[in-house]
Amino acid sequence: QVQLVESGGGLVQPGGSLTLSCKASGAISSINVMGWYRQAPGKERELVATVTSDGSINYADSVKGRFTISRDNAKYTVYLRMDSLKAEDTAVYYCNAFITVLNTGYRREYWGKGTLVTVSS
Repeated sequence: QVQLVESGGGLVQPGGSLTLSCKASGAISSINVMGWYRQAPGKERELVATVTSDGSINYADSVKGRFTISRDNAKYTVYLRMDSLKAEDTAVYYCNAFITVLNTGYRREYWGKGTLVTVSS
């Protein structure tokens, strides 16, 4: 069984910073893409950033220059450093990963349960 567990959410003032972490665990053979999505109240879930196993990175235009995604392949962990936070960044942030399950060769998409980030004064 594979699971993703996020941590690091919370309340932060506008202009502040926060770092999210997401660790994958379980019967993992390999992880291709890892990333972060978010869903604000009343809105659809949207891409924030992704990073592949070889380090290729993609950001949503709304977070370019403010957010930084990184991963530690040895620890099956992906991070999201968020700087210059704005009220509109308030959302539940979800970790996402495409994982090949050990001894099966079967790859599927996994989601974490989400962590709430609130940007408010």
